[in-house]
Amino acid sequence: MDSCCGLIISCSKVPVPLRGISVEVQVKGFVADVCATLRYKNTEEKPIEAIFVFPLDQDSAVYSFEATVEGKTIVAELQEREQAHKTYDEAISQGQEAFLLEEDKSSGDIFSCSVGNLPPGQEAEVKLSFVRELPVESDGAVRFVLPTVLNPRYTPKDHDMSVTAAIPRLPADKIPYSLALNAHFQSVYGISKIESNCQLEPIQYTDGDKLSAKVSLAQGHKFDKDVELLAYYLQANTPSAMVEAGLPDAVEGSIMADPVVMLNFYPNIPETKEKANSGEFIFLMDRSGSMMDNMSSEQNAPRRIDSAKETLILLLKSLPLGCYFNIFSFGSEFSSIFSESTAYTQESMAEAVKLVNQMDADMGGTEILEPLKRIYKTAGRPAHPRQLFVFTDGEVGNTKFVIDEVRRNAHNHRCFTFGIGDGASTALIKGLARAASGTFEFITGKERMQPKVLQTLKCSLQPMVKDITLTWILPPGVEAKLLSGTPTAIFQGQKSIVYAQLKGKVEQGTEGQVSLAYSFKDEMVANVLRFTLKLTQSERPTMHRLAAKVVISNLIGGENLEEKSEEVQKQIVETSVQSGVISPLTAYVAVNKETKNPVKGPPVQRSIPLYGAPVAMACCMPMPRMMPGGPPRALACSMAAPGGYKPQIAVCHFPAPTPMPAMPLLPTPELADPTSGPAEGLSEPEIAVCYWSDSATVSDGATSAPAEGSPEPKVEVCYWPDPASVSDGATSAPAEAKAERALFQLISLQNADGSWNLNSELASVFEMSEEVLKEKIPDPVNSSPRL
Repeated sequence: MDSCCGLIISCSKVPVPLRGISVEVQVKGFVADVCATLRYKNTEEKPIEAIFVFPLDQDSAVYSFEATVEGKTIVAELQEREQAHKTYDEAISQGQEAFLLEEDKSSGDIFSCSVGNLPPGQEAEVKLSFVRELPVESDGAVRFVLPTVLNPRYTPKDHDMSVTAAIPRLPADKIPYSLALNAHFQSVYGISKIESNCQLEPIQYTDGDKLSAKVSLAQGHKFDKDVELLAYYLQANTPSAMVEAGLPDAVEGSIMADPVVMLNFYPNIPETKEKANSGEFIFLMDRSGSMMDNMSSEQNAPRRIDSAKETLILLLKSLPLGCYFNIFSFGSEFSSIFSESTAYTQESMAEAVKLVNQMDADMGGTEILEPLKRIYKTAGRPAHPRQLFVFTDGEVGNTKFVIDEVRRNAHNHRCFTFGIGDGASTALIKGLARAASGTFEFITGKERMQPKVLQTLKCSLQPMVKDITLTWILPPGVEAKLLSGTPTAIFQGQKSIVYAQLKGKVEQGTEGQVSLAYSFKDEMVANVLRFTLKLTQSERPTMHRLAAKVVISNLIGGENLEEKSEEVQKQIVETSVQSGVISPLTAYVAVNKETKNPVKGPPVQRSIPLYGAPVAMACCMPMPRMMPGGPPRALACSMAAPGGYKPQIAVCHFPAPTPMPAMPLLPTPELADPTSGPAEGLSEPEIAVCYWSDSATVSDGATSAPAEGSPEPKVEVCYWPDPASVSDGATSAPAEAKAERALFQLISLQNADGSWNLNSELASVFEMSEEVLKEKIPDPVNSSPRL
């Protein structure tokens, strides 16, 4: 048995050197420039090496890293990755303070910051800066997200362990460092309001025309959810072009030396009057153990699996008659509800909805690669374009392998993805959609999913846009070198961004024009964007850095770097170093060469703890499905050992299996007093005895007791919920949640043809009797048994 779980640990005996994080956000239109400052202090009596693994959005272009020690600022140098590690290690061995920032090779949304040889009592600050494009939501909001949740990534057998598996975890109220965030928004269109999923200080408009505004995060953020800011501009979907001058000291011919233009298209695709009645819709549902977690830490928050199921049912109810569909579930294994895609009828839809309602997060790990391969091996149906929908919390360790599989099959389908819950991997969710010309959405917290679901379905029903071309008209002697590539997919209402490098002598104030043309239902359509070549020189060449990030991402292409040719790897490193934008093949390193008292001996490693969901175990390696008979007698679990955070192996011995409901294991509210008995509504406790062991001594399915001399066993007391005390939904939801639930109930009762059966179930949604409902319906409709 392969298994790897993380337990929430107590860090009371181990000081955490990270004291606080402060973030300054500058948003201009649809681009955010962010500077994050991490404050450290070593309160121990020995030198330490602090390692902080944290999330960033996949599209973030990290362009600066510096450290400040004893009033002196050390600007880091971006080096080839192996050279940066060598520089860092040599500095540590010589007793010098050193700082390292790198992007995880397996997933572009994970970063690691190392602060090495921090002497006792000393403080240090490190700053990292990044820029990123901001998406526009279906309701017109410009969305900025600062990720603070990094969930453990599941790693299938025969793949390298994810760096997230070794991160120590704490409950939200035990995180010992703080977060402060200030955000400044500027828009030439005016700002109507700014909303957030977190508590904010009152918005402050900094000018009379409401063209700029400032908001701040209220104190006490618990790191249990990403920080999301939604800015509503008075006009958002307007095509635009921005031209930025090159840097005079940049390498000649490089991206940074020449002007760069950023084009924002909003293609106006003609409405089709034909009713869609074709298509093969395949839904891939994540039913791994992590989908059992709640969408948020708030009371009565739904589980991820329940939000995913609601999303899927909403899609099922909205499919066109005449199409074909199938639903796959995956975890450590996979299955489908039909042996092959079946015709969409009232009967097949009703059967599918019934089976979806029975689904639970009970299939172990997150092995998405094998079901994808099975889907792609199945031949599609003629005249029914295949559309793949993926629902997952994104806790996948082999991200690049999964994206590469989708990319290899992009010629015969489109892929649409839904990231469920905070911490969903942006590298996976965005990467899958982009690999197969689809769209992506993130559903978090109490966010209304209906607009996002319907927007995605509308995109999937839109006929494919073909023959996309870009035609430039520029002044004589000026040429456009496309950096982002020609768009591969265009959808109504969706922004399409193009970056280009302008080669040649650009005269200030001259005019340029670019036409985005495409074929739609055998008709040619063109969207023309005119712009002035007014070069702006900025201390922060934002457009250049975003363009460099796009170039690096395209060169990587979602594939394993080891499979890339030496020439491509060289191009990645050159683009990264010249632009200052970090890549998986480069890293930032800084060394304090003027250390007054060199550190003697190796520093003690301290991993910074992150928030961990309040569950007994979070599985991140292959694990058998939990059966009604109870948990296995023993599990080999990778976890952080108390007192040092060093990844260890724990063997957890459970009591003999006893009958229990198929419900999540809940930690007792009073772990400090296991004799206090179960709380109201909970059954007698199950006790798991865990002891620390060297990984080399643990074999698959280990069942042996602790060896003599092993550390004292760790006792965890857990209670299984009494089935009678657990209801299907929240017992006391606010009015808006109640309305949301009523809407979903109404949708779930809808027939495949869009009608409703006039019966007591429908009447109960409106909280009235069937007779009263009939009285309120107009006579021509009332005479029919269906609405």
